[in-house]
Amino acid sequence: MANEYKSGFVAIVGRPNVGKSTFMNSVIGQKIAIMSDKAQTTRNKIQGVLTEEDAQLIFIDTPGIHKPKHRLGDFMVKIAEDTLNEVDAVLFMINADEGYGRGDQYILDRLQQIKRPVFLIINKIDLIHPEEVFALIEQYKDKYNFAEIIPISALQGNNVNHMLDVLKKYIPEGPQYYPEDQITDHPERFIISELIREKALQLTREEVPHSIAVVMENIEKHESDAVYIQATIITERKTQKGIIIGKQGSMLKNIGKDARKDIESLLGSKVYLDLWVKVQKDWRNRQSQLRELGFRSDEY
Repeated sequence: MANEYKSGFVAIVGRPNVGKSTFMNSVIGQKIAIMSDKAQTTRNKIQGVLTEEDAQLIFIDTPGIHKPKHRLGDFMVKIAEDTLNEVDAVLFMINADEGYGRGDQYILDRLQQIKRPVFLIINKIDLIHPEEVFALIEQYKDKYNFAEIIPISALQGNNVNHMLDVLKKYIPEGPQYYPEDQITDHPERFIISELIREKALQLTREEVPHSIAVVMENIEKHESDAVYIQATIITERKTQKGIIIGKQGSMLKNIGKDARKDIESLLGSKVYLDLWVKVQKDWRNRQSQLRELGFRSDEY
């Protein structure tokens, strides 16, 4: 008798900046989660769908679990913790280069509450010596009863396929939830706004903190098949607005140029991107503004 089809939901948790979004994009084969070397880049659950002949895995890249510092932080942590009780398996990802930290213990304490198989995924093994990987495994295996411990490099693809094969053994039999050509459940406008936010974070580096958001104002498809997109970058202070605009508009122009390339790749069409910048003071602590920016009031 042929093996039954398997399908399941898999949460990816871990401290900020351990490589969750890089892993998601690597597995799915297309950019759906934004990547930045700034911590706390992912704000919403992003579902990436991997469909293979024998299984469909739906990955949920949660915001990094951390001790929140503002209302938006509360919202992000609540999303991550609620997700753990809704899935079939949990990937707890750590950064091999950083090793064990207090933030990891904070997450491990929360994982004790769930009744799902938890995998320890040691990411970025390309950055350390193999002997150090063994030392990390020894250190972590006493801290939690992990179903499996698997070292990988999401960036280079090392051991990722093996990890997927092991994961499938723990996933229940089930239907194919999504069509095989669908890679995410997020609407395109959400992904477009995230790509713009990614470029703003990457290009402004340390000058602009995570207090920026992107609002999609308008998307129109013209007869020529070109797509016209108007979006507004929200900042908390005038000084941040000035940095994002740059001298004679140079920074905003570069953000738009880099974002447009990724958006054109996503849509397969020529894109005209019109970016604006607006100040909304202290938006991360205001419920009305969080609602406007897509964060539902029952979640923060």
